[in-house]
Amino acid sequence: MIVSDIIVGICLFALFTSILINFAESTKGKVQKEKKSIVETGTMILFFLFFYSLIRFRVGSLAIPNYMILTIIGLTMVTVGCVLNIIGRFNLGKNWANQIKIYKQQKLVTKGMYRFVRHPLYSSLVLMFYGASIAYLNYAAFLANTFIFIPFMYYRANQEEKLLKDRFKEYEEYSKKVGMFFPK
Repeated sequence: MIVSDIIVGICLFALFTSILINFAESTKGKVQKEKKSIVETGTMILFFLFFYSLIRFRVGSLAIPNYMILTIIGLTMVTVGCVLNIIGRFNLGKNWANQIKIYKQQKLVTKGMYRFVRHPLYSSLVLMFYGASIAYLNYAAFLANTFIFIPFMYYRANQEEKLLKDRFKEYEEYSKKVGMFFPK
């Protein structure tokens, strides 16, 4: 279990560091259009704390003998999700924002992770949460991801897409070719 905690801790450190870098870079662009959303970094962190509490206090923990393979699968999902998230953040660059914003100098990002999915940051977080649910054998965390986090990410993604369609004529065609959270 200590190895799991170390791997997850390293991934979280890397992820939060990349988020801090996003905050530092995102304040430099001039905003053309903005929409406030309840789903932003603060509420995502609140969900993370709730999710962590479920695992930490073993709410919904399962006792499965010989679960090492599930731990390995779950930790792989957490690690891959973390790497994909960080790569997606680098691909997005200064276009990232805590709230939904279109910057005056913004360009539509369709390269890197965005060739495969339109919202790789959200899908990678979902992958990380499912991975942690599996690694720690916690059905309550699994259900929280399924019934709270994913609907919130879907809501946020739809809000973003409305602004992106208004700003970029090519977004409609891009969205037909590239899946929202999963590759087509």
